[in-house]
Amino acid sequence: MASLNVSSVLVVLFLTCGAVMATKENDQIIKENNCESKMGLLCVLEAFTSIFSTGSISNKCCGELVVLGKVCHSALVKRTLENPLFKDLNPATIIAKSIQTWNNCLVLIDSPSPST
Repeated sequence: MASLNVSSVLVVLFLTCGAVMATKENDQIIKENNCESKMGLLCVLEAFTSIFSTGSISNKCCGELVVLGKVCHSALVKRTLENPLFKDLNPATIIAKSIQTWNNCLVLIDSPSPST
């Protein structure tokens, strides 16, 4: 019985340390890449709404998202998911929407503009 309790404590400790390390890793990526200052507030809100709620992102904000870069985009989404305010959201769904938003913006930015 004692070994079961020790094993349980070790598992909880391992999971807790893993979560803390993931948070620190995302924070470090965000800090080192200056991620929080690469997009304007309006575009941050558009991107956030398109990923964490229902909304769309404009061409202008897609451009800012692509300039932000995939590393920053992923780290910011993951850090947001670590916030207790978003604990009821399904991480797999949010990650999928994040990837979809990123890919849609890449296609939009990479496609040639129609000539007028």
